[in-house]
Amino acid sequence: MRYYETLYAIRPDLEEEEYRVVVEKFTGIIEKNRGVIIKLDEWGKKKFAYLVKKFDHGFYVLMNYCGSGELPHLLERDLRLDERVLKYLTIKLKDRVDPEELLKQEAGSGPPRKEKPGEETGGQKDNSSNEKISQGNEVTDGI
Repeated sequence: MRYYETLYAIRPDLEEEEYRVVVEKFTGIIEKNRGVIIKLDEWGKKKFAYLVKKFDHGFYVLMNYCGSGELPHLLERDLRLDERVLKYLTIKLKDRVDPEELLKQEAGSGPPRKEKPGEETGGQKDNSSNEKISQGNEVTDGI
């Protein structure tokens, strides 16, 4: 199986239950296509650097998952067609991995950092994604 990371932004004007429906829809697509979700990290509402479809904020969701080479294409098709999704980005992290080993590593890494609701980064940039891209990993963008 291959190891992927998908980050997507959801419209900020959705109710909590509709937000949950969107997140469950995309995790369901992965599971339905024999994928394994390694980590699901909901970042909350963040400010965009620029307007995206006339919105300046969005709810960010980061998914790390394993699956076949076809899985990101199926997921991105639904991300592109869903009007509640503003933007998305998928990166292939590794070609051959054991999902069980990744789940064990994730369980042993401790609890993820939780931000307070409404907390924003204030425009600080994280260059860790640039390092992944510069290492020659396959990148697809839904802009």
